[in-house]
Amino acid sequence: MYDGLTEALRGTYFTNKKMKNIEQMPDQKWHRRISFIKSGIRILGYIFIPFNLITATTLLIVSEVVGIIEELV
Repeated sequence: MYDGLTEALRGTYFTNKKMKNIEQMPDQKWHRRISFIKSGIRILGYIFIPFNLITATTLLIVSEVVGIIEELV
């Protein structure tokens, strides 16, 4: 059994007795950036609802696509 420091230095951690490589973890920096972009697009979409439904719908659909990309990062 290893302590947390040893696991951090080795770049591995243990979950359910399976060793996972830390490189397979999502990049938190990019995940946060894309999340902020998605939120901005979504806010713009809601702002456009009273003015132009087609633009609002397009922006909200784009924000969902960005949300899918967010989960893949």
